[in-house]
Amino acid sequence: MEMIYPLFVLVLLTFAVGFSVGASRLLSIKKGHVDPRYYRLMSGYDAPEYVQKFSRNFSNLLEVPILFYFLVLLIIVLQVKSALLVELAWTFVILRIVHSLIHLTYNNSRHRMVSFALSGTVLLIMWIELFNIVS
Repeated sequence: MEMIYPLFVLVLLTFAVGFSVGASRLLSIKKGHVDPRYYRLMSGYDAPEYVQKFSRNFSNLLEVPILFYFLVLLIIVLQVKSALLVELAWTFVILRIVHSLIHLTYNNSRHRMVSFALSGTVLLIMWIELFNIVS
């Protein structure tokens, strides 16, 4: 059941970034940085960089992490007890937090890529470990 904690932290991060997407869009309209019609179909106008960063980061949190969510669900349903998997889950979540912080602040693509690649590697190791445990 320890797996629920890193899962919950990643869910909180996803909601925080999701709410920030909405706030950045409202701010962009309020400041006159984008025509409100842009948000109808997300085309025809250019959104400011800060809006695009929040939107892209939110998308990132709904892509690879789906494999994490599914893996954690399997671990819970199969009642797998593994300290290693819990540690790897926390490592994955911390790396995703680092990725988001880099993306939403100074946005160095090389640093972002390293955190993304490391988190993906950790997730792959988690899947291999689960396979080894259940097989």
